[in-house]
Amino acid sequence: MKLSKPTIFLLLVTLSLASVALALSIGSVSNADSAIIYQLRLPRVLAAFAVGGLLAMSGSLLQVLTRNPLAEPSVIGVSGGASVGALAVLMMGGAGTIWVAGGAWIGAVVVMLLLWTLVGGYATHPSRLLLAGVMIATGCGAISTLMITFASNVAMPGMIHWLMGDLDSILSLEAVGAILSLWLIVLVVIWRLAPKIHLLQLGTDKAVTLGVDVTSLQWIIVLLAALSAAAAVSVAGSIGFVGLLVPHILRAFIIKQHGPDQKFLLPVSAFLGGSFLVLSDMVARTVIAPSQLPVGVITALIGVPSFLWLLSRLRNWNS
Repeated sequence: MKLSKPTIFLLLVTLSLASVALALSIGSVSNADSAIIYQLRLPRVLAAFAVGGLLAMSGSLLQVLTRNPLAEPSVIGVSGGASVGALAVLMMGGAGTIWVAGGAWIGAVVVMLLLWTLVGGYATHPSRLLLAGVMIATGCGAISTLMITFASNVAMPGMIHWLMGDLDSILSLEAVGAILSLWLIVLVVIWRLAPKIHLLQLGTDKAVTLGVDVTSLQWIIVLLAALSAAAAVSVAGSIGFVGLLVPHILRAFIIKQHGPDQKFLLPVSAFLGGSFLVLSDMVARTVIAPSQLPVGVITALIGVPSFLWLLSRLRNWNS
């Protein structure tokens, strides 16, 4: 049965609301009172939704920009660069969401520029981009470990938090409001740019012929993808594979019915990504209750086999 785009959108919004409601009702404490729900669970659940949506939008943008279905913030090193930037701020004694977020964004942008320099353009050599990104991600991991080794005892616990990918420290509704506001801003910008991004996916030559300023659009995508990944890392640490899985789930379902319409796929990734991380975090909170797992562990356990499966299905690589 073919579903219309409004119906699919309504289903994804309903899934988002249902996942939030379910995550609020389930936790390590049964029969939770209103204080636990509103002071502990609500900020964490809303932050998980915003972070998941930002990671999914970042992954969707990177996959269109690079024309590589395996591009994702953590896979090509963007999340790693953001983590290094955030850790550098924490190591120097920086505190506050703004400073950490600024360091994360600078780190993400530096990685994006480094990839551009090494590969010679994002869409030119997709396979080289993936290999360079994996190496940069590995290097960022090594730098992060080195920074923690030389960190003071005061800064070390906070730094380790960024590497684990965890939402346990989200307690402030003000911070949640900020990340949700950014989620909405990025969503609106992507919604407005989606028609041009859809043309870019057809190829740079076709996009130029159809009146798209390709260079400006590519830079906007770079900054949006880096901003989204950096904001997510500054709140929750390095959480991988959300930006890889969500776009593929959407494509598997939507493309069969409506074709590769980026004007629709890009915006709705914000909702499915949010739902995915909310449910993953719910599992992380409850699977070994009363203890908790970092949500990054759950997404990795899902993402690693999925990544290998996707890799095995890619038969045609561009050199």
